[in-house]
Amino acid sequence: MAQKKILWVDDEIDLLRSHIIFLTEKGYDVSTNTNGDDALVTLNEKEIDLIFLDEMMPGMGGLQLLGKIKESYPNIPVVMVTKSEAESLMDEAIGGKIKDYLTKPVNPSQVLLVCKKILEGKRISTEVATKDYLQDFNQISSLLQNQLSYSEWIELYLKLVHWDLELSTHKENNLLQTLADQKKEANKEFSKYVERNYKNWIHSPSKEDRPKLTVEIAKDFVFPLINEAKGPVFFFVLDCLRLDQWLTMEKLLVDYFKISKEYYYSILPTATPYARNALFAGLYPSDIEKNYPDLWCGNDEDEHSMNRYEKELLQLHLNRNKVKLQTDLKYLKIIDPEVGRNFEQNILSYQNSHFTAVVVNFLDMIAHGRSDSDLLKEIAPDEAAYRSLTNSWFTHSTLLSTFRSISKMKNAKIVITTDHGSIRSLRGAKVLGDRETSTNLRFKYGRNMKVDDKHAIYVRDPLEFKLPRRGVSISYIIAKEDYYFVYPTDYHKYLSHYKDTFQHGGVSLEEMILPIITLETK
Repeated sequence: MAQKKILWVDDEIDLLRSHIIFLTEKGYDVSTNTNGDDALVTLNEKEIDLIFLDEMMPGMGGLQLLGKIKESYPNIPVVMVTKSEAESLMDEAIGGKIKDYLTKPVNPSQVLLVCKKILEGKRISTEVATKDYLQDFNQISSLLQNQLSYSEWIELYLKLVHWDLELSTHKENNLLQTLADQKKEANKEFSKYVERNYKNWIHSPSKEDRPKLTVEIAKDFVFPLINEAKGPVFFFVLDCLRLDQWLTMEKLLVDYFKISKEYYYSILPTATPYARNALFAGLYPSDIEKNYPDLWCGNDEDEHSMNRYEKELLQLHLNRNKVKLQTDLKYLKIIDPEVGRNFEQNILSYQNSHFTAVVVNFLDMIAHGRSDSDLLKEIAPDEAAYRSLTNSWFTHSTLLSTFRSISKMKNAKIVITTDHGSIRSLRGAKVLGDRETSTNLRFKYGRNMKVDDKHAIYVRDPLEFKLPRRGVSISYIIAKEDYYFVYPTDYHKYLSHYKDTFQHGGVSLEEMILPIITLETK
């Protein structure tokens, strides 16, 4: 590792000689100057990695020198050292973009800590992250050999997401591929687990020994808030939101809300026509079709046609649970930026509404857009970049502005969730079917379908999975892990076209384990 170079500027530099010797012994190359003019000469002649700058110097003062340094060398971190503890001076120094602040007299350990934090912090944190992940790697690998419960699967997924976020900031440790392989193994075991247990979950009258499912979310998390509300209640459904995406978005909300999180499992298929209708209706798709046939219609390859009656399904759900609203239900679907801007501009008019439900489709559009756009694939080539793209959108979105406005409303509460996540699909699975077979990539329904059972769950009787029958001899297949379905015709063309796209509809940790977030105004 190259020796780090420090410049210490102080008119009483001789009094700091012991500190300089100490830093030299620790492996740093320390240069010194006693005034601002000489410091600027040194900076012009020598590459410097860190500057310690005295605030009180004759002639050019520390703050004046700081301004000149930032004009010409904006990327060199500066630590201000001063005898003054005045808060105004601290604010002025911080406003001048200092990296840290020390008050005289300083001791050697303080100085060393600052040097390590600024000059070696990245290396040290990478080493610690590497060590900690390798310990967790063994623990996760061991857990995958056991029969995990639904709650243990949630905990394991949280660990994997944590390491995905952490290791993405330490790419130089080359552990991302190791993590990707571990996630692949986890999804293999998770798919087996879901295949063994899903039918029991959805048919069991008891809530014991099974996860909370899509059909229970509104009743368990939203309706109680409505019943006890002292202010407006908002229910936001962010279509196609993964947990890792939410965790990047959440950081922008912590200053405005008290945030709590729980987790649930999506129903299958993890696709909008099924999962989102079930979320609003509080019913499985087969029950919606049976009880409200007029509200279950359309072509589910066109998600808009299958999700036209979300407001009606939600109102019926409220009625069945005898939830009385003080004002009419407000429902909004944000499918383009103009609708989002209008909602943001008029958000204050909603503070007198008892309950407002909002669907935000932007994340789903990013996922589908990336499948068809080489530019978006280049911008977001992997999960880390996909999160970054999500964060960039949210940072500048009307949605964030809307949340901030709601945070100022008295006693306002927000529940945020999603209908399903998405997975980066990397492996094709060859499927056969007749002409009427649906075209979805992660699930299909039709007649005479054939697919390797290693790649998909075969649902011969739709009612066993509480899915619509759709006709005689109709069956479903639901992709496992990161597989996507490809027909034999032009197999290699479509295999290549859809490889490395974010898809949903199947069985994976990323698609099925979803957050339910409650925001309360501070």
